Amino acid sequence: MGKNWHELTPEEKREERFKNWLSPPGVAFNSPEAEKVYRRRVIRLYDALRLREPDRVPVTLPIGNFPAYYSGKTLRDVMYDYEELRLVWTRFMYDFYEDMDTFYGPNLTYSGKVLEMLDYKLYNWPGRGLGPEVNTYQFVEGEYMMADEYNALIKDPSDFALRTIIPRTFGTMGSLKKSIPFSSLLGRPLNLTIPFAMGDIRQAFQTLVDAGQEYETWLKSVLAFNGEAVAAGFPSFRGGLAVAPFDTIGDSLRGTRGIIMDMYRQPSKLLEAMDVIIPLTIENTIAAVTATGGFMVTFPLHKGDDTFMSNKQFEEFYWPSLRKVILGLIDEGIMVMLFAEGRYQKRLEMIQDLPEGWVAWHFDQTDMKKAKKILGDRNCIMGNVPSSIMVSGTPRDVKEYCRDLIEKCGEGGGYILAGGCSATESNPDNFRAMMKAAKQYGVYR
Repeated sequence: MGKNWHELTPEEKREERFKNWLSPPGVAFNSPEAEKVYRRRVIRLYDALRLREPDRVPVTLPIGNFPAYYSGKTLRDVMYDYEELRLVWTRFMYDFYEDMDTFYGPNLTYSGKVLEMLDYKLYNWPGRGLGPEVNTYQFVEGEYMMADEYNALIKDPSDFALRTIIPRTFGTMGSLKKSIPFSSLLGRPLNLTIPFAMGDIRQAFQTLVDAGQEYETWLKSVLAFNGEAVAAGFPSFRGGLAVAPFDTIGDSLRGTRGIIMDMYRQPSKLLEAMDVIIPLTIENTIAAVTATGGFMVTFPLHKGDDTFMSNKQFEEFYWPSLRKVILGLIDEGIMVMLFAEGRYQKRLEMIQDLPEGWVAWHFDQTDMKKAKKILGDRNCIMGNVPSSIMVSGTPRDVKEYCRDLIEKCGEGGGYILAGGCSATESNPDNFRAMMKAAKQYGVYR
């Protein structure tokens, strides 16, 4: 464009990112038709995200780990067999080729081997803490950061992560608490060898090397599938995941109980810590999105729903820090998808203050008609097809539910038909019913 990146406006940066999404560099499409289908799907999604009317309502299916079960496998099977992971996702993709507008790869189907090698404490998974037949992960909350450790986090987040949090959340990394702060290497870089004079620290780092090699093997299978999906004509909302500052502390540091207590007992320290986390989240997310050639980042909002805190607490503790992160990403041309887990009935009036055409709200259990009325002129909305109807309903039930959603939310554009959350063990015909509803009822004239 004749300008350096920092000279571009947010809109110009977004346009450059969109060009990479529309014409991904280095991709050899399977056929001219696959490329044509890919571009048509991208434009359909982009128009909806930008509050315009595409040719019809786009659909993103709530498949979760369904591809594994569709092929007669379990989540545990594909967590430990990466070739099988790639194969079952590939089979599902081609069997549902006409029934999807976008398709997520198995990026969140983590390597069971890596989790075991690190003895990861924050998850239970099939075969470790959960029965081998279970189809999801279970988050294990705890106080991995104590109530009196805010000052250490605020003073040096990197050192606090390395020498306090990592030893507590990875069972094989306990010896790192004996390491030295890396800030001590300023002016004395040779001191880097000091911690490696201890055998248990050498063993911890060797475990990281081994886990990294295993992760590389898993990643090759995932990336191989992702490339195949694009070549076949499927776009994804590329860019990865990020976490709201409040959730960063409430999920994996203080836990739910701890952060609730902190809102009452030491609110100023909680807010000060989030002020430290805000720029780190912005910088790390920009780096990740740029490295993947991404266009949009997704935030799963864990603790912002109506039942977790009052509106007053949401306005003080949750929304301001998240909003600052969102605006920081928008400034870099990155669009944002906010997955509002739970209910946001009481929040809708409070979350209107975001730039027009930059944000998609993915709702779980929120009244979509109300969301469309309050947010629809500024933000794309999506979601709310419940997993219960996808798992236990009939295709007719699903199609009728989706028809009702399209009638409530589709007018004027800015709407994507999507599940409220993933529905792993569904009837495959129910996924097809979602797409049929969009094709029949979601056409713009």
